[in-house]
Amino acid sequence: MKKISICLISFFTLMLISLTLFLLSLNFLLKDLIYFLEWEILMVNSLNIVMTFLFDWMSLMFMSLVLFISSLVIFYSKEYMAEDKTINRFIMIVLMFVMSMMLLIISPNLISILLGWDGLGLVSYCLVIYFQNEKSYNAGMLTALSNRIGDVAFLLAIAWMLNYGSWNYIFYIDLMKSDFCMMIIGGLVVLAAMTKSAQIPFSSWLPAAMAAPTPVSALVHSSTLVTAGIYLLIRFNSLLVGNNLGSFLLLISGLTMFMAGLGANFEFDLKKIIALSTLSQLGLMMSILSMGFPKLAFFHLLTHAMFKALLFMCAGAIIHNMKNSQDIRFMGGLVFHMPLTVSCLNTANLALCGMPFLAGFYSKDLILEIVLLGNLNMFSFFLYFFSTGLTVCYSFRLVFFSLTGEFNKNSLHPLNDEAHTMIGGMLGLLLLAIIGGSFLSWLMFSSISMICLPVYYKNLTLIVCLMGAILGYLMANISLFFNYKSLSNYLMTYFAGSMWFMPMISTLGVIKFPLNLGFSVLKSFDQGWSEMLGGQMIYNNLKNSSSFTQILQNNNLKIYLMSFILWIIILLSLAILV
Repeated sequence: MKKISICLISFFTLMLISLTLFLLSLNFLLKDLIYFLEWEILMVNSLNIVMTFLFDWMSLMFMSLVLFISSLVIFYSKEYMAEDKTINRFIMIVLMFVMSMMLLIISPNLISILLGWDGLGLVSYCLVIYFQNEKSYNAGMLTALSNRIGDVAFLLAIAWMLNYGSWNYIFYIDLMKSDFCMMIIGGLVVLAAMTKSAQIPFSSWLPAAMAAPTPVSALVHSSTLVTAGIYLLIRFNSLLVGNNLGSFLLLISGLTMFMAGLGANFEFDLKKIIALSTLSQLGLMMSILSMGFPKLAFFHLLTHAMFKALLFMCAGAIIHNMKNSQDIRFMGGLVFHMPLTVSCLNTANLALCGMPFLAGFYSKDLILEIVLLGNLNMFSFFLYFFSTGLTVCYSFRLVFFSLTGEFNKNSLHPLNDEAHTMIGGMLGLLLLAIIGGSFLSWLMFSSISMICLPVYYKNLTLIVCLMGAILGYLMANISLFFNYKSLSNYLMTYFAGSMWFMPMISTLGVIKFPLNLGFSVLKSFDQGWSEMLGGQMIYNNLKNSSSFTQILQNNNLKIYLMSFILWIIILLSLAILV
């Protein structure tokens, strides 16, 4: 009897739950329902431990999408991880990851959010170090330790919530938003969200986490780990509006968007380019959130998840066929060898750029028009639109480097489109990447918002995108690229391409001085003066005196008896003197 694999069982189960939750979310959205469930776990005298769950259209729709993407990723993993001897363990870890995210989404309570939050952190560490080598371990430690900063901030927020007598923040957030304690809690939650969603200065762990298997990257970068911070801030949004906290977050997220877009244009690793594009989109979500549009941020969160998971799956299929080569300089002309995979990748790429009527267009265009309508300063305005241009720039650079042009690999190659299970997973998401945005916009926004702008403002997004595409093409033309005078300055190029030295600052910058200090202390004290004047000196003195007495007593009975008589005489003389 043939055994049914754990991948298929997980796929069907998650897909079924996802569809059920989606239908429920539609019902909740149409009837404007919110269910607040309390489950009493334990009651001892006056102490009762209660678990609370919040079900509204937002949490149900997000859970539905997370489970849908997870089911397709697990289905895709069946072929991608087929050579892995421990695939069952891998699927179980992924399921634990998804369960942690579920707990985080439906919790209106800081304690139960912490369970999901820390669950994501711990399980992501296990997934990043899944391919056990030195690079994976370093990436895993960077990921875990960067996220610990946010976890500590979260624990402090829990401590500050004691001022209100309950950890159900949902009860107090609107009523007490001008309160000093609530402002501190808001600041701590923003710090926690910044680490989880990899905003400056905690950005370096996101590209490093690419050491994980590609199915994990597809899950992490679309709808789980990195979106946890955004989702939390959507719930805490009323604390950000109209104060310094929101302005600070707007600046940080704008700089993150710009930095990630700039870095992706100098990157040659396929997965890292897509990781930096995630970082750029996270900055976009954070910035519109800090301006006070949580529904719009949530809309972009959902549409981004659709095409980003597809983008990673296509990248995984290409890497799989390239025999684990991720360098885009060795690709080229893939459209002739893998037409179906490349079609999916191109669709996802155009959705990321905001191509009209694909998923990304509906949310991205709306966000940029709201920005144009808003009362923003020139610097934030520049960051928004320049970063949008950079997104199109690195997307087209990727297309010209890898999908079109000359084939750069050796003639005997294994490239094909015959990975049926992987393509099945990709085609499931392709449909969402095409129609998902329009479908969600009809559902979420019941009434049409009139955005009235002058014609040159209205066309500004399109112009910026076209300019970005032209620049991306020029950057992909290698002979031109290496003749750029501006790129001859190695330090500037390295600065732009290495995420503004952030990986270096996050690792060596944090640890170099303490290690040097520790080395000096070890040499000067532990193995220096304290050793020579302390334990080592006592040891040497005892050893020398023991050696001397050993010589005296070394089988010479005459000397031994003589010393014994002398010792008696000394003792007697001392007794007489006293």
